[in-house]
Amino acid sequence: MVLQKIDFNFVKCFRHVCVKTSKSRDNRSFQRLYTALPRLTPQEVTNVLQANEYTKEFSGLSSVKYYDSNQLASNNPIEDTRAEAQCLLTKGVLLGVFDGHGGGACAQVVSKRLFRYISAGLLPPKLLQQYLNSIGSDKKLELLQTYNDKVEFVAEIRDLYQESFLNFVRDLIQSGDRKEFQMEKALENAFLRLDNDLSNEALSQLNKKDARTLAVAMSGTVAVVAHIDGPHLHVAGVGDCKAVLGVLSENDGWSAKIMTVEHNTDNRTEVERIMSEHPLNEKSTVIKMERLLGQLAPLRSLGDFRYKWKKDVIKKIVPIFGKTAIPPNYHTPPYLTANPDVKYHRLTPRDKFLIIASDGLWELISPLQAVRLVGEHMSGKVTLSPLRLPRKNMKLFDINEMLLQRKEGLKKKPLDNNAATHLLRNALGGTEYGIDHVKLSQLLTLPSEVVRIFRDDITITVVYMDSEFLRHCPP
Repeated sequence: MVLQKIDFNFVKCFRHVCVKTSKSRDNRSFQRLYTALPRLTPQEVTNVLQANEYTKEFSGLSSVKYYDSNQLASNNPIEDTRAEAQCLLTKGVLLGVFDGHGGGACAQVVSKRLFRYISAGLLPPKLLQQYLNSIGSDKKLELLQTYNDKVEFVAEIRDLYQESFLNFVRDLIQSGDRKEFQMEKALENAFLRLDNDLSNEALSQLNKKDARTLAVAMSGTVAVVAHIDGPHLHVAGVGDCKAVLGVLSENDGWSAKIMTVEHNTDNRTEVERIMSEHPLNEKSTVIKMERLLGQLAPLRSLGDFRYKWKKDVIKKIVPIFGKTAIPPNYHTPPYLTANPDVKYHRLTPRDKFLIIASDGLWELISPLQAVRLVGEHMSGKVTLSPLRLPRKNMKLFDINEMLLQRKEGLKKKPLDNNAATHLLRNALGGTEYGIDHVKLSQLLTLPSEVVRIFRDDITITVVYMDSEFLRHCPP
C-alpha cells in the first residue's frame, strides 16, 4: 500500500508540542497524520510484538520463579538494552534495564559489564583471591551465568575491559578486610567504579586511531538493576528507568510499590542537590529548560563524560566531535554523577512480581496500571494451557475451587503468554474498552522519520516471585 504523503511542517510543529507534553500525546493529531498507514492484520501485530520476547524459568529453591522480558524499538538501532544473570558464587539473581542516549554504545557496554562488577563486590577477599588465581587455569571460577545474551565484544576491547575489571578485583581484595560489608555500598561502588573505568579507558585511547571507547564515553545510559537473594530485594538506579513491585492486598486488590528514584527535574530534591554543588552565579544555567545545562534530561547517568570531564580534557576531543562537545555554560564540572540511589525491601508472600522497564513504558501507562495489567495476566494466563491437577488425591472441594478460578480466568484470557508482551500490547493499544487494533497497527507501522515523536524504545522485564518460598523464609 502506498503511504499518504506526510505534512512534515506539521510534524515539526507537533514535535515542539510533544517535547513539552510527552506524557500526554495527542491522539487526534496521531489520527490526522496516519490515517493511510498500511493496516497490519491481528496476527502480523502479534508477530511484531512477540519478536523479542524471552522467558527464563529457575529451578530449585529460590524466591525467583521465572521472568518474562521483551523489547520494542523506536530508534534504529535500538538504544535500550537489558541483562539478566545468576550469581554463581553467591545466590543472587541480577536483572537490569538500560536506556541509552546519544546512541546505544554506552548502554550496550554497561549492560555487559556492570553485573560482573556487582557480583565481584559481593564476595569476600578470600574468594576474590581464589577467582584471580583461577584465571588462566583449567578450573577457572565463573562469577555469572548470563541469559539471552547475544552480544560479544571484539578481542581488543574485551581484553581492555578485562584488565580494568581485574584491577577492580585487586582493589576489592586490598580494601575488603577494612570495613563491614553493606549491600547498598557494594552496589554504589560497582556503578561508580565501572563509570570511572569507562572514563579512563576512553582517555587512554585518545591518541590512538581506535575511538570506540571514546564513543562509549561520549554517549550515556540510565540504568535500573535489581538484585534478589531470598527475601532480600535491592534496587539501584540512575536516571528515569523504573522498577515497580506488584503487591496483592488481603482483599485481593493490587498496589504498586515504586522501588526507584527518578533523577530528573520533576525531582525537586535532586535539582536542589545539583544546584548546591555549583556557584550561585550558575543558578540560571545549571538547570535550563528542564535539562542539565539545557541539554541532558536525566540528572544522573553512566557515561556522558562531556558533563563530567574537566574542560581542558574535553577540548582534546573537539577535533573528533566538534565544538558542540563542550556544553554551554560549562564552568565547574562535574555536573553529572553515576552514583545510584539504592532501595531495599524485604519480600513477603504478598509481593508477587517486580516490573523493571525503561521510560518508554512509563510514558504510556502508570505504575499502578502496569501492576494491574500483570496481575490480570497472572489470573488469565492459566487458561492458556490445559488444566492439570497440581497433585494427586485432591479433594473434590479443592478441584471445584480450581475450576471456579479457571472460570474467572477465562474472562481475562490474554493473547500473550509473556507478561512483558502483554504490557507492550496494552500500553500501545489499550483503551478503556479493550485493545484498539487500529491504534496498535498504526503505532507499529510509523515511518522511521517520525516514530520517535509518538513512542520511545520500550524494554520490559517482569520478575515473578515464589510465594511459597517466601512464606517459609525465616523472619
